Amino acid sequence: MGHLPDLIRDLALILIAGAITTLIFRKIKQPLVLGYIIAGFLVGPHFHLLPTVADNENIEILAEIGVIFLLFNLGLEFSFKKLLRVGGSASITAFVEIVFITVAGYFTGKLMGWSTMDSLFLGGMLASSSTTIIIRAFDELGVKTKQYARIVFGVLVVEDIVVILLMVLLSTIAVTKQFAGGEIIYTISKLLFFLALWFIGGIFLIPTLLKKAKSLIDDETLLIISIGLCLGMVVLATQVGFSAELGAFIMGSILAETTSAEKVEHVTKPVKDLFGAVFFVSVGMMIDPEAIVQYGWPVVIVTLLTLFGKLFSTTIGAVISGQPLKQSVQVGMSMAQIGEFAFIVATLGLSLGVISDFLFPVAVGASAITTFTTPYLIRFSGPFYDFLERVLPARLVKRLNNYSSGTQAIQAENDWKIVLKSYGMIILTNGVILLALIVFSINFFMPFLSEQIKDATTRSTIGLLVSLIFASPFLWALMAKRPNNMAYKEMWLEKKYSRGPLLLLEIARILIGGLLVAFWVFELFDTEIAIFIAVPIILVIIFVFTKRIQAFYQRIELRFLGNLNAREDDEYNSLDANVSRKNAALEAKLTPWDAHIVQLEVPPGADYIGRTLPELAWREKYGVNLVYVKRGDKMILAPDRNSILLPFDQVGIIATDDQIQSFKPVFDSVVHVESTVMHVNDISLQRIVVNEYTRLKGVTIRNSGLRERTNGLIIGIERNNERILNPESTTVFEWDDIVWIVGERKKIQELSSRNAG
Repeated sequence: MGHLPDLIRDLALILIAGAITTLIFRKIKQPLVLGYIIAGFLVGPHFHLLPTVADNENIEILAEIGVIFLLFNLGLEFSFKKLLRVGGSASITAFVEIVFITVAGYFTGKLMGWSTMDSLFLGGMLASSSTTIIIRAFDELGVKTKQYARIVFGVLVVEDIVVILLMVLLSTIAVTKQFAGGEIIYTISKLLFFLALWFIGGIFLIPTLLKKAKSLIDDETLLIISIGLCLGMVVLATQVGFSAELGAFIMGSILAETTSAEKVEHVTKPVKDLFGAVFFVSVGMMIDPEAIVQYGWPVVIVTLLTLFGKLFSTTIGAVISGQPLKQSVQVGMSMAQIGEFAFIVATLGLSLGVISDFLFPVAVGASAITTFTTPYLIRFSGPFYDFLERVLPARLVKRLNNYSSGTQAIQAENDWKIVLKSYGMIILTNGVILLALIVFSINFFMPFLSEQIKDATTRSTIGLLVSLIFASPFLWALMAKRPNNMAYKEMWLEKKYSRGPLLLLEIARILIGGLLVAFWVFELFDTEIAIFIAVPIILVIIFVFTKRIQAFYQRIELRFLGNLNAREDDEYNSLDANVSRKNAALEAKLTPWDAHIVQLEVPPGADYIGRTLPELAWREKYGVNLVYVKRGDKMILAPDRNSILLPFDQVGIIATDDQIQSFKPVFDSVVHVESTVMHVNDISLQRIVVNEYTRLKGVTIRNSGLRERTNGLIIGIERNNERILNPESTTVFEWDDIVWIVGERKKIQELSSRNAG
């Protein structure tokens, strides 16, 4: 018998255990992640009643691959443009919560006597909430349509990206052992620079590659390309000094902006599910029951910190962002749990050898407890607010709600915001590319020229000219490209108030471009040559060839924007996309009214189908307003009194959370019509003969009653060696006709036997 590697035995054991716990946890409606962790404990070294994994090293490698694909899939669901659409309320709420809970986690660890690294990683572990647990709880409690749920989803999106950055920061601190503020600022700056560079470069190149090869790509090829790109970015990220997880996330977020995003997510999902299961099982293998007992108090302390710390900080963040107090409390009580990222952060710390083994049981224990408390916290968020409203001074509650209304008005976007955003994007994108070109030129291109050309002046001149050719379009854009929007044009025409500030912005970016050129030249030439010869020549060249440089830059920009917006352009003109945009616009204006717009689908068996709106009287009974009806590819705006609703119509309802809560059960109610349930095996094709027993001669099909007596249909008649398929209901039966009927077997047989008798 051949030798079977331990890896295959271990993988079989892990997957079988994971499959069994998955079935059990689906049955009891609990998160699968906890099921995988329990499966890992059962096949781990601390449980001896079942077979145990033999080769932990191979499992750790598979688990690391699992983390990579988990982060890659997260990037596919993420998209940087989604982050930009989240809005200020969710962003402010998330940052307040993350800063508070991370700092609180660090100091809690220090108070418990933990090391600096253990305390830092504890703060990082607490920074994220569980998207899967929150969505499951929202579905079960039926609150996904409530206004605060949208803020929660926005906070989760921001948390994802911030926790990724925290992971990179923690790994850098762990490796360098540098805790100084300057070192951390340098690390963050370096990280943001590479994030921007990878995103810009990836969007410019990868969608173009996929578009050119579209006719050659099937599911198999797309899977190979996607995994290859993911692992390639993982290698690049680690070479630059960042974590593999960051590389996977970045590549996922780049592919998320392509038209193939959904297909990539579909073909890679089985790979993610497989290796993700192995990762969470490997987490369970690290659980030591003795350690959980030994560190029981830390588990309790971390759990309480999670529950009350996240509840408090998220609520405060939501209030600061301008949400009403009730909505802020509901957001805070929805976020009070530890997410799956806690295990990934802890795994990172263990792989770097900088944290203690007890952090895992502490994280698992706190995660398990907060998983079960989340639905109850969400359910009781309304009553808890009612309690706060009774306890807090009425003047304070009124001031908070007035602050909310004022903040919503301030957050409205004005022309200056639009213009400043445009200038910021121009300076940021082109500045990042120019910095990347400078770094490449100084660290790679010039050393290469040094080996080929001995004369320093010649070498520097060639290096500068070649670099300038590549840099000139981006240098021109940084210094001269103007925002292409109506807000800028309107402000430029208002000479009295806007021309001066706009001129200052123009001068500022010209100075930024000049400083970059000067820095570049000073690295290649002596100071005198740089100041009096090189810099003026470069600026003159850019001025003389402005039109050509501008045309070349516009081609580059057109390609980049085309790739960036390709996915949205495909969907932009669809009715669903237009409805989503209009809903978002209405949402922004409805916030001060404590109302929002909810899109609901008419169930097929609803008892109100076919009735006119005045007959339904929903506005009078429930206070809701029906704004539109989306029926297939048609949109009915402000339906009139004669409009009716049909199955599967999408209707837009404007209402408050309380109104929706009382109205939705009415909207979702259906009429249960009792009908005979027939098994498929009871359906039969049989025949009867027209004779003296059936008494059908001279009777039409319509008047024969065969349809009712057999619960079936007459599909054919054989007459004089001829066949009549699907005869008309006016057909008259004749002697010896053979009638073929599709219907209920027993009823047809009863009819035949009764006639024969």
